[in-house]
Formats: sequence, structure tokens, C-alpha cells
Amino acid sequence: MARSLTTGAPWRVILVFAVPLLIGNVVQQLYQVVDAIVVGRQLGIDSLAAVGATGSLLFLLLGFAWGVTSGFAIPTAQAFGSRDLDAVRSSVATGTILTGAMSIVLTIGAPLIAAPTLRLLQTPDELLAEATVFAQISFLGASAVMFFNYLSAIIRAIGDSRTPLIFLTLSCLLNIGLVLLMVGPLGWGVAGAALATVVAQAVSVVLCLDFIRRRIPALHVRRSDWRVSRASVALHLRLGMPMGFQTSIIAIGTLTVQVALNELGADAVAAYTTASRVDSIAVALLSSLGLAASMFAAQNLGGQRPDRIRRGVVQATWMSIGAAVAIGVPIIVFSEQLVRVFVGDGSETVVDAAAYMLVVDGYTYAALGVLFVLRGVLQGLGRTVAPTVTGVVELVMRVGAAIVLGSAFGFVGVVWSNPLAWFGAIALLVPAYVIEHRRLGKMRVRPLAPTPTTPIAIVGPVDGSMNVDAVVTGSIPVQEFREAERDQSFRRS
Repeated sequence: MARSLTTGAPWRVILVFAVPLLIGNVVQQLYQVVDAIVVGRQLGIDSLAAVGATGSLLFLLLGFAWGVTSGFAIPTAQAFGSRDLDAVRSSVATGTILTGAMSIVLTIGAPLIAAPTLRLLQTPDELLAEATVFAQISFLGASAVMFFNYLSAIIRAIGDSRTPLIFLTLSCLLNIGLVLLMVGPLGWGVAGAALATVVAQAVSVVLCLDFIRRRIPALHVRRSDWRVSRASVALHLRLGMPMGFQTSIIAIGTLTVQVALNELGADAVAAYTTASRVDSIAVALLSSLGLAASMFAAQNLGGQRPDRIRRGVVQATWMSIGAAVAIGVPIIVFSEQLVRVFVGDGSETVVDAAAYMLVVDGYTYAALGVLFVLRGVLQGLGRTVAPTVTGVVELVMRVGAAIVLGSAFGFVGVVWSNPLAWFGAIALLVPAYVIEHRRLGKMRVRPLAPTPTTPIAIVGPVDGSMNVDAVVTGSIPVQEFREAERDQSFRRS
């Protein structure tokens, strides 16, 4: 739905825009939370640790694919913004072909390297068998994950952010039912947990295709559209690959943390996995505010309203700090109770370690909130160097802390790898934004009548402090586009 962020109180428009993004992010995290609760309580700590031991590997490969497919939707959004229906269909065809090719490579290759890679990551022997099964089934279903993300992205690219959220919610509810059935009565163990997610994603793919067939004629690809050009392929890869590599940088850091955890044993892996599931909800909330701030900055820069950007950044920063406190305090106070939701009674070592991680993160969420807002605003302003450099800084800080502090202080040292990475990134983002803040103050303000615009959020997985996303905005005469679409549909009939 078309929405302008260039009018109204900055804090209010940012908050309203962030709500659906938050819901989408939280729903995505529910997949992992439900799996962790069911596996931890019904199969035990070792099975929970086995699922957790695959997290970094899955994020490295599936996260890369997720980022790439999200990037494939950017040309679709740009073509839609220019009201070029032929280019829209051509972009959809190109993205579909590339997504299919990557799905084949990932589906065939990833299961073969799952076991050797898990051994290379020094996965504890008692976890290796179940971890391998979980990873292999997840990779065999990679095509469902990739196509659901791609179809959701191109639906968002034409301005519809609600429908993908509906399908994602339905998929999550189906996943909950399937994982309870497959792990419980059917007794399929961790294989059932992985299969439940794959089946739920596959059903969502079918729903998306049916919705596009019935409701979105602009995305109906003709036979002639499948003759894609080299230039189109190159454009899609140029936009998609950097988003995939952005994910990989963070994934490498999480792989290093995983190695440090594996060396500490199954209890450490289970504790980190459990705490991360709770932590992911907080990250989803804060990342949503950051993405909304990015959208806000992009639209107001195009509308030549630097004054609104400056005010909006200050207000968004305070909102993120307030949200960090609001979610951090309950997590700190009820850390032990939250952990026991996953592991039940017993396993006091795991409970104590996971609760400690939640307390540490709870006290430092404010830093993460500021990081998301400043990084998002700089991206929205088209300043990509500082956000990219901070990703590398986070990688170095996270890896260094996990290795050095992990070897010196064990699990406690590994826990501090995330907060230290956040502080390291902020140390660069603050001066980078100060420079932009001063530059904005020198720009001429030219209030314009608001025009219908479509802010397009292409949202991907969240991990640590990275949210795979793209921001595409543009002035779109919505009514004119709809009339043009009806005219073309009439002529085709």
C-alpha cells in the first residue's frame, strides 16, 4: 500500500511503519523458537544442542541465498516504480531463473558438505549425528526457503507488504502444528523438526503462487519474458550478490563463535542456543526500528527535507533506547524462567549459563538499538561505505572476542563477543553520522506537496546485529499505474 513518510511527526510515522516489519521479523523468529522449545523439552538437551550446532552453517548458506534472492527483487521494484510492466515481468523471469539455479546448486551440494563441515567446526561427537541429519534435511528443502523468500520479495516490490506477512504467519502456525506432530506422536526426532519447517515453507510457496496468479496480473510472466538477456542477469546478480555477501560476513563471525562453543562442550552449545532464541525476539524489535528509520531517511532525502531527517534520527534513537529498556528489563528479571521454557527442569549448568547470556545482552540492548538506527539511516541516505566497514569491524571484534576471551574465560568470554562487536561498530557509526548530520544541516529545505510513494522493505533473516534488507523507494503515481495496468490487461484480453 502506498505510503508517504514525508509528512507527520517523524517519531509517529517511523513507529507506524516499523510495526508490520516487527511483526514479520518476530514471526520469522518463531520458527526457530518453536523448534527449540519442542526439541529441548521432548528430546532433551543434547538434541537441542545438536540443532543449535547447525545454526551458523545454516545461516552461512541459507542466509547468503536469502540475501541474494531479496536483491533480485530490487529491479522488479524499480521497474514497477517506472510503470514499465514489460520490465517488471522480465525482471520476475530473470529472478526466477537465478533463484532456481541457486536452489539446485544448494540442494545438491549443501547436504554433501554438511557432515564434513560440522566436523571441521569441531561439533562434539555426541551431537554430530543429529546435527548432520537436521542440516541435511534443511538443505534438501532449500528450494522452498529460497522461493518463498523470492516470491515474498517481489510481492513487496509492488507495494504489498501485508500479503507476505499473512503467508508467513500461516506458515509459522503450520510449522508449529507439524513440529508438534512429527517430533511428538510420530517420533521423528530432530529430522521431524527440520522437515516441519521445510513443509511449512513449501506450502507458503504454493500460497504465494496462487495469490500472484489470482490477484497480481503485473507479475504474470509470458513466454517471451523467459528469454532473458545477459544484461538483465548481470544487473540482478550485481544487486543480489552484495546482499548475500553482507550476510556471509556476519555468518563467518557466527561460525567462529560456534567453533569456540563446540570446544566448550554440549552444555555450552545448548546454553547459547537457548539464550539466542530469546535474544532473537529483541533483535527483531530493534532491527525493525532501524529499517523503518532507513525508509524514513530515504524518502525525506528524496523530498528534500533534511530537517525532518535530523529530527527523525534523534527521535528514532530515543525510541530504540526506550524499546531496548522495555524489552531488556523483563529479560534480565525473568532470564532463568525464560530459559526453563526451553529446557524444563534439570540441566542447571545450561540454565545458569543461558540466563547469564540473557542478562549481559539485556544490559547492552541499548547499544544494539543505536547501532541499528544509525546504520539504517546511513543506508537510507545512500552512504554504504560506513555500514559495510562496520560489518567488517563487527566480524573482527566478534571473532577476536570469541577466540581470545573464550579461551581465557570459557563460556563467559564467548557471551561478551556480541556486545563488544556492537560497541565496536558504534564507535565508527557515531562519527560517520555526525558528519552526515552536519551535511544535512547545510542542505536547503524545500517543502513539497506529498506524492504517493511506495517504500519497499525486503526483509530477511536476523542474526546478531545484522538484518538482511534492502530499501527501495520512489515516487509512484499509483492511480496512473493502476489505470495503465488495466489498459494493458484489457488490450491483452
